Amino acid sequence: MLEHLDLNALIATYGYWVIFVGCLLEGETVLILGGMAAHQGNLEWPQVISVATLGGILGDQLLFWTGRYSGARVLPRLKRHQAAIERVKGLIERYPLTSVFAVRFLYGMRLVGPMVIGASGLAPWRFALLNVLGAAVWAMLFVGAGYWAGEALQHFFGDLKPYRLPIFLGVVALLGLAALVRHLRNRRKTKTS
Repeated sequence: MLEHLDLNALIATYGYWVIFVGCLLEGETVLILGGMAAHQGNLEWPQVISVATLGGILGDQLLFWTGRYSGARVLPRLKRHQAAIERVKGLIERYPLTSVFAVRFLYGMRLVGPMVIGASGLAPWRFALLNVLGAAVWAMLFVGAGYWAGEALQHFFGDLKPYRLPIFLGVVALLGLAALVRHLRNRRKTKTS
């Protein structure tokens, strides 16, 4: 059944859209896969970085404005993320401008960070400028990591074309396993609280 799946055509057709949507949300895994696709010649490296940067900027801007106008109502409802919210609040108090740039690189703060920053009252133009810079650096780093991973895999396995589908399925399986582990940990934490 899967032998008729043309993964190259799917990546070439929908790859940039997947990267854009993935970067609106979390993005790191999608960026690494995008970098690997660029290494294999299925996507263009500069376009992957551009689309990823745009998705990262737009996603964080939307979250910032959500925090700015609805933060007082929304943030207390995010019970699972209260530890991350408190960490971001502490960062903003000590390093307001640096936190805008750094929050996208800190595990567990990618989604709540911009909302907390929006609720903090930071000037929108400052957030926008630092958000653009942070998104560009973030996209270059993770796409570069994916490109390097593609290079390393090619070094070990040679031509990766026969392995594209297993690599893709392996990454999906690892993401599913990571999500399951995270879900079970959060469930355990709520039971002990």
